[in-house]
Amino acid sequence: MNRCAKSQWAFWCLLPNFTRYGLIFSLSVVMLADAVGATPRNRGMQIAQQPETTQQNATHAAAERFSQDGFKLYQQGTAESLRQAIVKLQEALKLWQQIDDKSQQATTLNNLGKVYDDLGEKQEALKYYNQALLLHRAMSDRRGEATTLNNLGTVYDDLGEKQEALKYYNQALPLHRAVGYRGGEASTLNNLGSVYNDLGEKQEALKYYNQALRLYRAMSDRRGEATTLNNLGIVYDDLGEKQEALKYYNQTLPLFRAVGYRGAEATTLNNLGKVYDDLGENRRHSSTTTKLYLYSVQ
Repeated sequence: MNRCAKSQWAFWCLLPNFTRYGLIFSLSVVMLADAVGATPRNRGMQIAQQPETTQQNATHAAAERFSQDGFKLYQQGTAESLRQAIVKLQEALKLWQQIDDKSQQATTLNNLGKVYDDLGEKQEALKYYNQALLLHRAMSDRRGEATTLNNLGTVYDDLGEKQEALKYYNQALPLHRAVGYRGGEASTLNNLGSVYNDLGEKQEALKYYNQALRLYRAMSDRRGEATTLNNLGIVYDDLGEKQEALKYYNQTLPLFRAVGYRGAEATTLNNLGKVYDDLGENRRHSSTTTKLYLYSVQ
C-alpha cells in the first residue's frame, strides 16, 4: 500500500509491523462549486426575451441541474455513484458546449478528470485534465490552469512517473503565486515535498514541506498544517532522527483531533507507534496499538 494518500484519507485498521503512511494534502480539486452555485444570467426586469436567449437560459439551467446531480453522486463516494456521476457530468458538458460556456466546460472537464482519478482510471483522468488545461489557457485563466496542472501532477505521481509529476508541479507553483492563491501554493509545495521524499531527496523534501507549513500556519489552516507536520515527521523518521520525528507527530495529533479528522488521527497514532517501536519503548508502543485497535472497531 502506498505510504502517501493522494486527495483522500483512508480508514486505517490495526496494521501489523506498523507500516507508516503519509498524509499528502494535494490540490486535486473538484471545482464543482463554480458550476453548482451559479444562477441563470440576464434575468433582469425584462418584459420579454428573444427565443434564442430563452433557450440559452433553459440550457444553462439544465446544465446546472446535471452538474448538481453529478456533485451529489460524487459525494456518495462509491464506485457505482462515481460511475453515475460521470454520466451526469457528461450530460452537463454537452450542454455547456451548446451554449459555448468555456469556463463551465473547463470546470466540468476537470471534475470528470477527478472522478476518473478517484476510480483509478488514470489515463482517462489525464485525458480530461488535459482538455481542461487547454481551455483554461485559452481563457488566460491562470488559477484554473494552476489547479489543473497540479491535478495532472498528482496523477503522474500516482503512476510513479515522478519526474513528470515534478514538471507539472513546478509549472503550477509560480501560477499559484502569481494569482495570490496561497492555498493552492501550499498544496503544491506539499506535493513537491512528497515527490522529493519518494525520490530519496530528503533535504529537498524538508525544504518544500517547511515552506508549505509556514503558509498553512499563516492561513490558520489547521488541517493543512497537521498534514504537513505529519509529513515532516516521516522524513525525520526516515533520516533516523527519531526524537525529531516524535516532535512533529506530537504536534500533529492535537490538530487532527481539533478538526475531528479521525482517520488522519489514527494514521498519526500509527506513525507514533512505529517510532516508539523503533526506539524500543514497548510500553508506549503497546498503548498506541490499543488506541489504534479502538479506531478499528468503532
